[in-house]
Amino acid sequence: MPGNSFGHTFRITNFGESHGKAIGVIIDGCPSGIQIEETFIQNELDRRRPGHSSIVTQRKEEDSFELLSGVFEGKTTGTPISMIIFNKDAKSKDYSHIADKFRPSHADFVYQEKYGIRDYRGGGRASARETAARVAAGAIAKLILQTLNVRIQAYVSQVGDIKTGKNYQSLNLTKIENNEVRCPDEKIAEQMIKLIESIRKQGDTIGGMVSCVIQNCPAGLGEPVFDKLHADLAKAMLSINACKGFEYGSGFDSVKMKGSQHNDEFFNENGKIKTKTNYSGGIQGGISNGMDIYFKVAFKPVSTIMQPQKSVDKKGNQVDISGKGRHDPCVVPRAVPIVEAMAAIVLADHLLRNKTAKF
Repeated sequence: MPGNSFGHTFRITNFGESHGKAIGVIIDGCPSGIQIEETFIQNELDRRRPGHSSIVTQRKEEDSFELLSGVFEGKTTGTPISMIIFNKDAKSKDYSHIADKFRPSHADFVYQEKYGIRDYRGGGRASARETAARVAAGAIAKLILQTLNVRIQAYVSQVGDIKTGKNYQSLNLTKIENNEVRCPDEKIAEQMIKLIESIRKQGDTIGGMVSCVIQNCPAGLGEPVFDKLHADLAKAMLSINACKGFEYGSGFDSVKMKGSQHNDEFFNENGKIKTKTNYSGGIQGGISNGMDIYFKVAFKPVSTIMQPQKSVDKKGNQVDISGKGRHDPCVVPRAVPIVEAMAAIVLADHLLRNKTAKF
């Protein structure tokens, strides 16, 4: 199975399954001398871990990590960094009823067709459980970016039909972690939480949107043509489980605008070139221009629902199927740190490819 690695210079490879012994990640290309704060890495994992609130899956995983290599006396050595997280609360029996059945909108059927075998326990490799390893790697990337004061903040901007209706500049982003849905608009957050709780009681799920802003990103990151910065960000986000859409800057709203409205005019502010508007989303020609990079990531409703559905088994026989076990009624609250992690990995990779950053 190829496709388990991401990045060029700062390159991660993750491994493991939802109900296997462990999940983990190997990071190659991290520069030496980066101060590693293990409490920071654990805090990032705690933001993503299951069971931390009433509106997410109640699987109880501590997601404690072990740093196996690449760090000596608190600093990176320049050699591969490896981290492992052992699974401690897997309940494989919850999935025995779908061993030979294909759940609607899951990866069950396509894995069976592609590989001729599949790990049906929690979705195996297709489970979002593997994103914990991404968050661990993203924490290392964030520590690299912190040396340049690059800041990444993601938050929930929409759940179902409920949305903030405000851009990030109108929100107090210090309030993102003040509620369990991770929406800085407190009144809207209350409505989102009530909706998710209602959906959960129905045995159903709901989709949502995560918005992200990257501040203090230096100009010059990104490679023209095929490795454009926004193209790599798009691939990173679309690789996250349940992601169905990505837009940056003015996004799809740009189709309604004229060029005279959309163009970002340059001006000189105390010797620094900026743009008066930022419809470009901080990226022009695939290269960062020094303005804020902002984007949105759309997530579908979680496919596992606690309601009866029609499907087929491996022999093609019609069957009835319903979800069991512990699942998220809405993925977006836990997707916030994953979105940040993948954005950090992309930026760290491009910083190192740019060969101009000094750490």
